[in-house]
Amino acid sequence: MPVRLASRTISLCAIVLLTLGAFTYAQSTSSSPDPKAGAETTGTVKTYTPGSILILDTLAPSEPTQFKLSKSVVYVDADGKTLEAPGLTTNQKVRVHYMKTAGENVADRVTLIKE
Repeated sequence: MPVRLASRTISLCAIVLLTLGAFTYAQSTSSSPDPKAGAETTGTVKTYTPGSILILDTLAPSEPTQFKLSKSVVYVDADGKTLEAPGLTTNQKVRVHYMKTAGENVADRVTLIKE
């Protein structure tokens, strides 16, 4: 009987250790990006409709990326100064900070990049 009990104890301990190891591995680290903080991408303006849509040709070889502009979108120049009326133009280089909301890229900050 003691051998059987020891065998079950070892099996139970192994299961507990494997489970704890899986939880530890799955936890995010401090170097992981915070999904609530959003993401950024850089590209050139392909299409811009003030207050509505911004479409970028990104630096990565892919399809143009569309952003819905949030109602509180902020436009900033390369020096960090807020712009009242940005007047974005086609082929202008920008960095866009955005969040995924209901499957859409929603831009909340557009920074002009000096070339």
